[in-house]
Amino acid sequence: MKVLANDGISQSGIDALEKGGFEVITTKVAQEQLEDFINEHGIDAILVRSATQVRQELIDACPSIKLIGRGGVGMDNIDVQYAKDQGLHVINTPAASSSSVAELVFAHLFGMARFLHQSNREMPLEGDTRFKQLKKAYAGGTELRGKTIGIIGFGRIGQEVAKIGLGLGMKVIAADAYLENASINVEFFTGQSISISIDTVPLDTILKDSDFITLHVPAQDNYIIGSNEIEKMRDGVGIVNAARGGVLDEVALVKAIESDKVKFAALDVFESEPTPEIQLLMNPELSLTPHIGAATMEAQDRIGTELASQIISLLS
Repeated sequence: MKVLANDGISQSGIDALEKGGFEVITTKVAQEQLEDFINEHGIDAILVRSATQVRQELIDACPSIKLIGRGGVGMDNIDVQYAKDQGLHVINTPAASSSSVAELVFAHLFGMARFLHQSNREMPLEGDTRFKQLKKAYAGGTELRGKTIGIIGFGRIGQEVAKIGLGLGMKVIAADAYLENASINVEFFTGQSISISIDTVPLDTILKDSDFITLHVPAQDNYIIGSNEIEKMRDGVGIVNAARGGVLDEVALVKAIESDKVKFAALDVFESEPTPEIQLLMNPELSLTPHIGAATMEAQDRIGTELASQIISLLS
């Protein structure tokens, strides 16, 4: 059986699939050429990340497809229910990248709190001529310890964010539309661990009481954070969106930064991805990454082996 990993797969995933008797094709096929490629090669399973779209038209046009796999959590680039209605298996790897996304959130938080996103731009250009001025400009950083982090969306990734926040000595509050409580187990290198129970709170509590707010929700039809929600936040709040473009109103965010309501923000995802608006790219108060939340070697290994395990179980 043939598996097309159109957005790539780790070598560990390839090895597991080949050991299970599958042929793995890692050719990157352009979206408009997918139908012909799948039919010409008799592809049984297609694996994607966030780039490739698997819509109804492609599913209808490719009768050989038995399984669609998403390397990661969100499946908004796949017509999931339609595929299932046609008898196809649809799988993803919801837990594999949680730690990686959570660590990226804190990479942004640490960077913003100490102005690294700005200093790293200015030092190469003016560090030898304006060292003292830059030192003064970036001397007003803040510590994360003791601050309140508000987590919107308390699933796997949100709970991983909570673990790191607790380990740093932050106060953690969370809101979730479906979850009332979660037990967060913080593990240490000694083998010891502590378990802390966190009750979720209304969204308005997150908005009013958080020093930093991070979003971990799936794609939405409407903004979770817009101008009305920003208005309820503390002055000088920091915001991170490593979830999906479209859950945070970017226009409202830029306005809030310009008015000093929001001190800084970090974006790993964008409404107009993969061509973010120039107003975002050029804003010095924004810490930006190109949708790399799950892009660690460890996460990709976990994703690959988890996909392989599911495919072997379902199609062998």
